[in-house]
Amino acid sequence: MGSLISLGLTFVVGTFILIGSLIIIFTKSNQKIISFSLALAFIVMIGLVFFELIFEAIEHLNNIFYVLIFVLIGIFILKILDHFIPYHENTKEKENLYHIGIVSSIALIIHNIIEGMAIYGVALTNIQTGILMALGVGLHNIPMGMVITGTIYNKNRKKIFLLLTLLMLSTLIGGLFMAFLSYYINEFVLGILLAITLGMLLYISIFELLPKVVNNIKNKTNIFGIIIGIIVIIFTLLFHHH
Repeated sequence: MGSLISLGLTFVVGTFILIGSLIIIFTKSNQKIISFSLALAFIVMIGLVFFELIFEAIEHLNNIFYVLIFVLIGIFILKILDHFIPYHENTKEKENLYHIGIVSSIALIIHNIIEGMAIYGVALTNIQTGILMALGVGLHNIPMGMVITGTIYNKNRKKIFLLLTLLMLSTLIGGLFMAFLSYYINEFVLGILLAITLGMLLYISIFELLPKVVNNIKNKTNIFGIIIGIIVIIFTLLFHHH
């Protein structure tokens, strides 16, 4: 039952990419949604890192030095993938944007498979932490769906549909991969996955989300996202300790 719920979470995370795509397709005024979802994702991820995952990784690995090594590996993995994922469109040339969109999609698919594996592993250990992580990662996926769709939308619609389907299912693929490998996963391997996940979430929070939250700090939707994020964290912590 736990494995089915964990797989369900990895699928739900993928659907957030579709939400981002639909926003681009159906609306032109999407800045408020981006601002809100990034602020909310930032708070949820920071809460997840400092109140849940750090303690779970230490508990599984039983060694802070190991935790630090695998956190750094997680940061390094995303740093490499980040080279292929544009968060700012530096050029207005349509062809170049299309190329950026395709390369980004490939990098994101790899990125999401890894994240799907991590979400599945975390949810299997602790379903509440898994739900919180799925929410944080999912919210972060909304702007990514918008970026990808925005860069390739005017091109071949079939290609867009195929790419978005792959992007949507990539987190679930990661979850399935983990489900099949679960027989080989012991306490130590789970600890490694948790620490790598920790590094990834830290990287996304500090290097991608924080600058955007700071830039829009006076924006009402940004502040609203932060407040909702704090409420989500408080509720999950209260619920967790009951």
